[in-house]
Amino acid sequence: MSARAAPSPKDQPDLFGAEATPRYTPDPDKVRARIESILSEARAATTMPWERAQLSLYRAAFPSLICYLPDGEAARYAAEFEAELTRLDAAA
Repeated sequence: MSARAAPSPKDQPDLFGAEATPRYTPDPDKVRARIESILSEARAATTMPWERAQLSLYRAAFPSLICYLPDGEAARYAAEFEAELTRLDAAA
């Protein structure tokens, strides 16, 4: 019976220092298109065009969408979105 040597740390994969998984980054043009679609729907409406659930989703998702755009552009879209929501809330 031969004695087996314990594996050396060099022989085992590093669980924490492994290569990072590539991170998904959305295409800014697709993000802009989605934002513009949401804003266009709001601009065309005279009353709130969305049910509560969809409005809640847009309120939550909009900051996640604009974070992939340059700061100035993101701020402009955020202001436009809030202005449209304010306008539509006042119309209710």
